[in-house]
Amino acid sequence: MSLQANDFELFAVPARFAQDRAQLDTRWKALQREAHPDRFAADGAAAQRVAMQWSVRINEAYQRLKDPLKRAAYLCELRGAPVQAENNTAMPAAFLMQQMEWRENLDDTESAEGLETLADEVSAEQRRVQQELARLLDDVQDPLQAVGQVRALMFIERFTQEVNAKLDRLT
Repeated sequence: MSLQANDFELFAVPARFAQDRAQLDTRWKALQREAHPDRFAADGAAAQRVAMQWSVRINEAYQRLKDPLKRAAYLCELRGAPVQAENNTAMPAAFLMQQMEWRENLDDTESAEGLETLADEVSAEQRRVQQELARLLDDVQDPLQAVGQVRALMFIERFTQEVNAKLDRLT
């Protein structure tokens, strides 16, 4: 295995959006055991440095693969459609309207119950977007269309953090 192998190759899993989290966790632990620098203590400093590089590479891959947003963005990039969220913020009008409604609801809601209702609504949309990403990336093989869904998921995850922060302040 090469340090330049893509994350899916490194973890020996298919290059798909849909992943089995338990399988990723098990593979991460196995890879970390194989590459742990302590295993190479008797082999000298050079071997330990290489093991450390492997350990860092394995952790980076694991962080990307276990997170649906990072995994989707990574797949888009691997398939020639980088997300470029900082340069491309175009979103469908319906999603922009939904964002505005959520934002107004967040600003106007002062009860934990109301915020939990909003959080449930946003969570349902997050699941829907993830299902759409699975369809676009795994079934249809359309990374260009998936890029828009990745940007939507980015917003949803940031907004979820804001809802949770306000909920924490109220409880």
